[in-house]
Amino acid sequence: MSYAQFKDLVKEAVDEFRKIPKTATVRVVSHLDCDGICAVSLMIKALMEDHRVYALSIIQQLNLEVLHELAKEEHEYVIFTDLGSGVVDQIARVLVHKKVFVFDHHELASPAAYPNIVHVNPHRVGINGSKEISGAGVTYMFVKEYNPKLEPLAYLAIIGALGDIQDSEGFLPLNQEILKLAEIHGTMEVRKGLRFFGVHTRPIHKALEYCNDPFIPGVTGSESAAIQFLQDLNIPPKQGKEWRTFSDLTEDERKRLALHIIMRRHKEKLPDDVFGDIYVLPQETTYPQFKDAKEFSTVLNACGRLQKASVGIGACLNDPVFKKKAVTALLQYRREIVDALKWYRENQNTFIRGERYLIINAESNVLPTMIGTMASILAKSGELPEYTYILSMARSANKSTKVSLRIACMQAPEHVDLHGLIMRIVSRVGGESGGHANAAGAIIPTEFEQKFIEQAKAVLSQAALEEQIS
Repeated sequence: MSYAQFKDLVKEAVDEFRKIPKTATVRVVSHLDCDGICAVSLMIKALMEDHRVYALSIIQQLNLEVLHELAKEEHEYVIFTDLGSGVVDQIARVLVHKKVFVFDHHELASPAAYPNIVHVNPHRVGINGSKEISGAGVTYMFVKEYNPKLEPLAYLAIIGALGDIQDSEGFLPLNQEILKLAEIHGTMEVRKGLRFFGVHTRPIHKALEYCNDPFIPGVTGSESAAIQFLQDLNIPPKQGKEWRTFSDLTEDERKRLALHIIMRRHKEKLPDDVFGDIYVLPQETTYPQFKDAKEFSTVLNACGRLQKASVGIGACLNDPVFKKKAVTALLQYRREIVDALKWYRENQNTFIRGERYLIINAESNVLPTMIGTMASILAKSGELPEYTYILSMARSANKSTKVSLRIACMQAPEHVDLHGLIMRIVSRVGGESGGHANAAGAIIPTEFEQKFIEQAKAVLSQAALEEQIS
């Protein structure tokens, strides 16, 4: 592992990028999740500052179909952010006549170097990109080296890292370095507190109801139980006719709430895990949804999942019109989540259950961009046996099916490699796979769904058996 080597990769990319004529239109492609939106926002800012023209696409997954479309275009220079490493060999083959830049942190499909590709990925020098740095972080390292005036944008890289849940055990050195820069420039502050979602925006009882990481036994998932929990602690959920938020609580009420949440979690492995670092954007004054960096990351995920990535990019670039639209997208996103979970609860009899796995084929009943979100919520809900594999599927309009693989637990164990498992299944059926050890996905032809499910049953059963033996 060499951080110096990684920074050398970044510098080499900057040197190569400076060779691109200012008159050339740069083709930019990024992923639709929070990390991808943060990454591409950083890249766009760098291009704008350099007065470069660009053409942009936001996609769910980079596959051969997308690559062949890019190959037909006249653009000579292509940039991928938060994707590309998983299909770098295909990029080299299909885009052989183009100069390609890949800024990614996903696992490598191939360690090979290609003459037409500038490939910046921490995995290339032995650094675990799944945990150490996000796609936005990799892009930020390039952007600030290319234009030091953009160093204050470090907070966007941290929002990307939070979107990819790289803070679950505290940030590692590369993210720590970026966070330090955000603090130095005053664009982010780190505070200690109760680390659950919605402290600045949701009524306190709703924040407790939806709190699945950390999970609160007997409270999470039930609005009435959350209200009763507060009343039992003599913490009024309302002030007059208005619901109170966490920010409205007195210091004594906050301490009492924290103590009793820990008491509720006494059977958990880490009962006091409710406390942690809260990442705040002190300069944000317009919307509370952008004050807390984790909430900001959810807003961006909402934009991406609802095919409104341009709105998320505008919010990252601090455009007030797009920030307002992003808040509206968040409301729609929450409704989609509620609908997806409602469908899940009402269709239990259609699921395939095995030894430590659950296969959910939503077909066209859940948006393909939402199926991974639904699986992630179920994985953290505490309602499935620990270490149950959750394979969820939903159909897209183009005769393909989006697949997501998660594992039910608060913190994925070191030996679990969901990316490896999904690759094994896809290799037997056909399709494209990608992701990380703790969250992976694939896109397969819809006509292969049944074959995929049969292979998934075999692979997941074998994985569960191997873990029992070990």
